[in-house]
Amino acid sequence: MELTFPHSLGQAEACRRLREHEAEIANIAPGMAEVTTHWPSAERMELQVSAMGKQITGAVEIGESSVSFNFDLPTALSFAAPMIKAALEPKARRLLGPA
Repeated sequence: MELTFPHSLGQAEACRRLREHEAEIANIAPGMAEVTTHWPSAERMELQVSAMGKQITGAVEIGESSVSFNFDLPTALSFAAPMIKAALEPKARRLLGPA
């Protein structure tokens, strides 16, 4: 599953905002999932999501004009894709919108 959000912030500002709000991003489904994050590089945040006894891996790729959220959803959790999008979309738009 991939969700891409355009922005006009530039890569450095988008990275700063995402790092500043990392805990908020990780709290995508309060009480329903446990999320841990880690930054292997300045432009990539990796996520491990534990939900319903399953492990989901994901990554956030921060580009100059867009941010992409990628999740490897197992077939058993494919029904959750619309819920993930609904939870993530308003947060991403707010974080990546004009200051």
